[in-house]
Amino acid sequence: MKVALVTGGSEGIGRAIATRFAKENYHVVIAARDAAKLTEAASQIKTEWATPVVPMPTDVRDPKQVQDLVEQTIADFGQLDVLVNNAGLYSTGPTEEFTLEDWHQVIDTNLWGYIHTIQAALPHFIAQQKGAIVNLCSIAGKLPMPYLAPYTTSKFAISGLSQALSAELSPKGIQVCAVYPNIIKTAFPEKAVLQGKNPEDKKARYQQLKQTVSMPFIEKPEDVANGVWQALQNNESEPILGSAKLMGGLHALLPRLTQRMLRMVFQNKDSLTSH
Repeated sequence: MKVALVTGGSEGIGRAIATRFAKENYHVVIAARDAAKLTEAASQIKTEWATPVVPMPTDVRDPKQVQDLVEQTIADFGQLDVLVNNAGLYSTGPTEEFTLEDWHQVIDTNLWGYIHTIQAALPHFIAQQKGAIVNLCSIAGKLPMPYLAPYTTSKFAISGLSQALSAELSPKGIQVCAVYPNIIKTAFPEKAVLQGKNPEDKKARYQQLKQTVSMPFIEKPEDVANGVWQALQNNESEPILGSAKLMGGLHALLPRLTQRMLRMVFQNKDSLTSH
């Protein structure tokens, strides 16, 4: 029986990925900060698929908690086969309005959270000469997103980290995969780091996010979960999922037009001195 560890596993994409692994008869450990949500998710997945699903409350920003998480997983199941890094925060607003605290909140979760789990799990993978690391990235890790500077910074870093690890670890039997979805229909606006030129701008950005995720064509967490599973089965290193392919393709062909379009989408009440 194989074992998967999924961070940010209490809801949204992480919960869908955990469910997909349970469906494939994996033993699953899910980690997140909210113990109540985590326990509910584990109970529901376990009931649905009749496979062990263990909740372990963890703040991925804390390396000690992450080390304990990985060690406890291996102690409970005797092995770890797949690490899925998913815990993350979205941010939007004019760059000059973000505080250093905002930057740390995003980078410490989105990037350092991934580094902490990889640092903890990698010795085990190397010792067993097999394993897989899946890093949930974003199309914002492939093309620059105006007004999403902290988020884009973290995702570009995850992309580079994943590519470097893949090049180094594939000869050692360890698959590293960075997955690039577009915006997904989840509750991420509720936890997003938002800033604005004024309170109205900040509120408008939140409403924009809420409106976007409510649109019927926005992809679902299950779409990402299926993409992750297929990437592992096909030994893919950089799958770009769904509508993210369109955005990436448009930027490759018409980068200036794409940037202009993205500025129009995310600018809101910020004023531009030149166009």
